[in-house]
Formats: sequence, structure tokens, C-alpha cells
Amino acid sequence: MATVTRKMVEDAGVDVEHLIDLMVKNAAAELTTFYYYTILRINLIGLKGEGIKEIAETARVEDRNHFEALVPRIYELGGKLPESMVDFHNISGCPPAGLPDDPKDVNAMLTVLVEAERCAVRQYTHICNLTAGKDHRTYDLCLAILNEEIEHESWFSEFLGEGPSGHFLRRGETSPFVSKFLR
Repeated sequence: MATVTRKMVEDAGVDVEHLIDLMVKNAAAELTTFYYYTILRINLIGLKGEGIKEIAETARVEDRNHFEALVPRIYELGGKLPESMVDFHNISGCPPAGLPDDPKDVNAMLTVLVEAERCAVRQYTHICNLTAGKDHRTYDLCLAILNEEIEHESWFSEFLGEGPSGHFLRRGETSPFVSKFLR
């Protein structure tokens, strides 16, 4: 644990235990979403499903990257991950992004995907609001993740016909905002 780091965050007025709790729940959401998106992506078949598969894959890989980027900060602040994967899954800050009842219903699949992203946007916005001007490192990390989650939501919402977002699929690059935390 980075003792001075934690003290500086506490002295700035952040409830570090609450922040750690939120970050662990978000890490759980990212890892479980990576898992569930794997299953969703495999089931995106047929003419409609194949068009979404690449975007689902990008979001899946980036969610894994978000998990990898969050873990060091959790430990820097004196937190830790649960020892049990079952416990970790069950504290996820967002509900599981499981297959819909009819996995051939592409719109139902898109609804699962977009709702998972909307939950993530809410979670990271909350952490950014808690840490803005107080915990610069956590704020920067969560803002980077938030930027990617907003793009994921935009991609899926466009497929649902909710309107244009102005965001484009990344070619050959994943996690452009979070990559600096993965070095």
C-alpha cells in the first residue's frame, strides 16, 4: 500500500474505504462483463449478429483492460480483491450481462450489451464525482475508463436505432484512454 497516497486522499476529504468498495465492485463488474461478453459474442451469429461481433469483442477486451487497470489502484489505496471468485462475482457493481432468453434475438442481445454499458457509465461517473479535485490518480483512471464505456454505450445504442453518436469503431487499437495505466 502507498501509505502517503492513501493519507493524501483521506486528507482531501475522500472516504477511502467507500472509494475502495466502489472500485472493487467496479473491478468485479469489469471482469464478470468480460466473461459474459465472451458468451454473448460467441452467440452473435447470423447476418445480424456478425455485424455486432467485432464491436462486442472490442468492448469485451477493453473491459478486461479496465479490470487490469483498476486492480493496482485498489491495492495502492490499501484495498484488496476478495479471495473467492464467487464472492467477487456476487459483489459486482452491475448486474450480470447474461444471455437473453432467446440468444438468437439480436435486439435482446443488444439491449443486454447497452444496459451493461449504461451501468458502467453511471458507476464511473459516480467515482469521478467523488474524486474530482481530491484524488487525481483515481479520477484520471476512472475518467479514462468512463470515456471508453461511453463509446461502448454509443456503439450499441446506434445498433438499437437510438440515433447517431458520432463514435466510430477503433481499428487495431484497444483502450486508447486506459492504455497508459496498463504499462
